[in-house]
Amino acid sequence: MACDKNGDVSFFSIEQDKELGAQVAAQIASDTSFNILSASEYPEAYAYLESMKNVILNSGSVSYKDEFAWKLHIIDDDVLNAFATPGGYIYVYTGLIKYLEKADDLAGVMGHEIAHADQRHSSKQLQKAYGVQILLSIALGEDASQLAQVAGQIAGTGAILAFSRSAETEADDFSVQYLSDTDYACNGAASFFQKLLDEGQGGSTPVFLSTHPLPGNRVADINAKADKLGCDTGTITESGFTYQDFKNSLPE
Repeated sequence: MACDKNGDVSFFSIEQDKELGAQVAAQIASDTSFNILSASEYPEAYAYLESMKNVILNSGSVSYKDEFAWKLHIIDDDVLNAFATPGGYIYVYTGLIKYLEKADDLAGVMGHEIAHADQRHSSKQLQKAYGVQILLSIALGEDASQLAQVAGQIAGTGAILAFSRSAETEADDFSVQYLSDTDYACNGAASFFQKLLDEGQGGSTPVFLSTHPLPGNRVADINAKADKLGCDTGTITESGFTYQDFKNSLPE
């Protein structure tokens, strides 16, 4: 047991986070219910998303920027979802991409997911749910029977492995902090919640962002964090391949 870079005491090492994430990523890749788009077939879409991810990782606030994998996958499914595994494997659904209206919105969500991995929220929740020994056996590839269940929980397709209120708030805060050193609107994550509220879906937030705190509170808290940091909330100016081009490049 030791403290990690974030000052948190953990029974799970960074190497074990990486091993667990790799096992979960392999399980997802082998599961045909996840329709993962090929980077070779959609190079423009992946290049756009990779650029966004790299801008956030290079913001100077990501603790495990150089240790974790930070591999991106786009899942073709018309649901509002995104998730990150331990060790930094990030999955974004086409339904979410098409639902959002501008690059800043998606950057806010990606910052939120990067924060969940970087602050090790997933592995901490899994430790509570399964215990350290079971997770270690999964990370080492010794417990295939539990691996599919863990992968499903992280992806939100099985029993929901809901993050705590404090973890969700922390991920929102870090999203603002990450984006504060970029050209993206630092409160980009608030746009997603605001759109849900505007469409009367405030009580049915997708599982990947949980339902607590409620969307209205999260809009207020994200904007308050932006005000505290004094960061730019203006929309990014894109040239060349834009967010609309990105959306258009995906399957209909």
